Amino acid sequence: MEKPLLYLVFEHLDTDLKKFINCYRKGPDAGPLPPPLIQNFMYQLCKGIEYCHGHGVLHRDLKPYNLLLDKEKGILKIADLGLGRAYIVPMKHYTHEILTLWYRAPEILLGAKHYSCSVDMWSVGCIFAEMERREALFKGDSELQQLLCIFGLLGTPTEEQWPGVTSLKDWHEYPQWKPRSLVHAVPSLEPEGVDLLSKMLQLDPGKRISAKEALDHPYFATLDKSQF
Repeated sequence: MEKPLLYLVFEHLDTDLKKFINCYRKGPDAGPLPPPLIQNFMYQLCKGIEYCHGHGVLHRDLKPYNLLLDKEKGILKIADLGLGRAYIVPMKHYTHEILTLWYRAPEILLGAKHYSCSVDMWSVGCIFAEMERREALFKGDSELQQLLCIFGLLGTPTEEQWPGVTSLKDWHEYPQWKPRSLVHAVPSLEPEGVDLLSKMLQLDPGKRISAKEALDHPYFATLDKSQF
């Protein structure tokens, strides 16, 4: 007797966010993504991640490739939870070999074994910046290079700024950079957007904004939320 087969059927969507961003980088439609569109997609992303986190699930692999779009309806959907998992309190030991490098949180790059929802929010911040810039914010080609890219913009963390950072497994002595303003990295982003981005890209995961808090941020004040 043949073994039964399991079929998974998904709806067909036009494209993913990475391909969508690339359309604005080159070709006839080259130019900045419209700010209301970025605001809309960011709200949907935070809303979806709030739902995941509210049900005890970390995505752990958020990146533009894993965000699918219905361009006609302007709908963003979170996909590919292949690395997602349930979490409990206190947080268990998880593998740090997760997340595409450019969207990987610094605590994971430094070898932290205990982490939580904040790793997803770091990725959300990287995606936010990428929609504004039309290219990734941190483009390291190794874990070390990725950390250097992050510290070069956000500053090298100290124990005062991030308690326990120098005790993480993969901590080394890094060049001592001072933080630079995010305005230089995303000059087209309005002040409320820069503030939200800065809260998502906090080096100390304990200081990073949650998805629930992000939904109430002033950046979304002008958005018509009734459509969601």
